[in-house]
Amino acid sequence: MLAAILFAQRGCLVHVFEQNEKLGKKLFITGKGRCNLTNACEKTEDLLGAVVSNPKFLYSSFSQCDNWKIMEFFENLGVPLKVERGGRVFPKSDKSSDVIRAMERKMKELGVKIHLKSRVKRLLAADTRVQGIALENGATMEGDRVVIATGGLSYPSTGADGSGYAFAKSVGHTIIQPIPSLAPLLVPEGYVRRLQGLSLRNIRFSVWAGKKCLYEEFGEMLFTHHGVSGPVALSASAVIGRKLRETPLTARIDLKPALSEEQLDARLLREFEKSPNKRLKNVADSLYPASLTPVMIQLSGIPDKPVHEVSRQERRKLLEVTKAFPMTIEGVAGFQEAIVTKGGVSVREIHPSTMESRKVPGLYIIGEALDVDALTGGYNLQIAWSTAWAAANA
Repeated sequence: MLAAILFAQRGCLVHVFEQNEKLGKKLFITGKGRCNLTNACEKTEDLLGAVVSNPKFLYSSFSQCDNWKIMEFFENLGVPLKVERGGRVFPKSDKSSDVIRAMERKMKELGVKIHLKSRVKRLLAADTRVQGIALENGATMEGDRVVIATGGLSYPSTGADGSGYAFAKSVGHTIIQPIPSLAPLLVPEGYVRRLQGLSLRNIRFSVWAGKKCLYEEFGEMLFTHHGVSGPVALSASAVIGRKLRETPLTARIDLKPALSEEQLDARLLREFEKSPNKRLKNVADSLYPASLTPVMIQLSGIPDKPVHEVSRQERRKLLEVTKAFPMTIEGVAGFQEAIVTKGGVSVREIHPSTMESRKVPGLYIIGEALDVDALTGGYNLQIAWSTAWAAANA
């Protein structure tokens, strides 16, 4: 949609072919329906720092169109914006439909031809140059520029089916295997599933391959019926997705990251001394959420007895579990739950400043169809905007 607006502003006759019955179906559900447009970080380097796959490739497109340019673009379209925790940028209305409607209005004002329920079957190319497209209904459309903006495989209910990969592959492009990213982590331990629905704030979450820390982040998380989700877990999936195929991984939660082990031990002792005859479960309830207490006692291996009977070694075990609550990661949830797709068209075959194919002149590939992805916080939509802008600039 952004590419169509920008091409039309440059005087091109633009046709958009959308297989769904309406535009922007995936945009509609982003940010839990509120549309986390971008991130208000200060510098281009901060945007690149949030990119997990091929950040160097995006340097040129981010330089042409950064987050501030996108915020200005949508404000000018009549969509007032606001910045929330972590620099996340949303429409003031909290409605993704406002973003979609503003873009539709602009497309129609510029004379963009929108074809709904129009599924593209294949690219038309001859003499190593793109010629247009063929539709499933048998019709063809000639064009001297074709932009693949089909997204990836995540949220198939929105129509995401990986068709862009097939189009690119048919003209010689390499596809890096697509896998789910920004998806919940699958954890086999039964005690984790018992915590379903429990949300934790201000914790430190880390993922390990043996003694090597692959990922560490401070923030929020949520226990689910099959593992863990929430911002820190979703971002972890972006970093560890392919590593999971190579080696088993473990995760740890520091439930009290603001306290050192010594400070935490001193606090435990204070609680114990305050009520020496209370049972461990009742004292622990002041330290942990109620649903977490029995799991903590189970993992520490301490019988539920009066706290004056808890030995130093037993207290030590409770400290260890508090600072490194253990779990195994056996996988990442599927595309149905993944916010984005990792993998796609190899960026080595795309000009980074224009998004034009190095194999087929006139063919441009943008957004999630490329092998680029980032952490949560508006960065993946910024990739979409910036790559569309680079293509139109060309």
